[in-house]
Amino acid sequence: MCLEYFNKAIKKMDVWDIGLTKLAVAAATLFVITIWPAAMDWVHTVNPWYFLVAMVIFALKPWSRIFEK
Repeated sequence: MCLEYFNKAIKKMDVWDIGLTKLAVAAATLFVITIWPAAMDWVHTVNPWYFLVAMVIFALKPWSRIFEK
């Protein structure tokens, strides 16, 4: 039931809304790692390639939908 609500709400969003939501999440992430020293230490100790692999994995489904026939 909750997913139905969010699916309907997302369909009302345009490209600008989705882009601004992504920027808000990025800003919130930067805020958290700035005010929480343990999070900043963790980010600095993790191999950067893990973040790249995670980005590719998370982007596979949206990109496959964009480029399918």
